Amino acid sequence: MISEITLYTRLECCLCEEMKEVVRRVAGEFSLSVNETDVDTSDELRRLYGSEVPVLFINGRKAFKYRVTAADLKERLRREAHPIRKV
Repeated sequence: MISEITLYTRLECCLCEEMKEVVRRVAGEFSLSVNETDVDTSDELRRLYGSEVPVLFINGRKAFKYRVTAADLKERLRREAHPIRKV
């Protein structure tokens, strides 16, 4: 299963660069589709995420904001790939 990652960022944002680097490192271990969007290209995106960048969505759900470690991202992607089913 391919997980879709959307990363909302902005230019000249050191936290954004850190999160992008974590995503790059982890991407080689998972089947990912990675999309990066600059929140400053749209008034609506700036309103929604401008005060939270970077924001990382996995499969359409907000997963992390500001910071993420490689270990935390890997764990979340594993859970996405193999969700726990309640019986």
